[in-house]
Amino acid sequence: MSLTLDEVRKVAKLARLDMSAADLATMQMQLSAILDYVGQLSSLNTDGIEPLAHPLPVHNVFRDDILAPSLTPDEALQNAPNRLANFFGVPAVFDTEEPISH
Repeated sequence: MSLTLDEVRKVAKLARLDMSAADLATMQMQLSAILDYVGQLSSLNTDGIEPLAHPLPVHNVFRDDILAPSLTPDEALQNAPNRLANFFGVPAVFDTEEPISH
């Protein structure tokens, strides 16, 4: 499939690329060659071939999500340099020097 220079210009514009005339001509040849190569796939007989998302068998390697006891707020905050109720006190990012919690 041969791309026109206007089509290559449009692709370059969509990609926000500023290309010279020489670059556009080079890109026209290269993109056309890529599309021709991909076009060869349409000539393959794919009857009976199951579609796949990955060429290798993929399985979940994560452990099961099992409910387990957590730290209490007192245990979690026992070494906090600044505690506000059941939260970590942190310096405010805006306007004030007072610690806030979220």
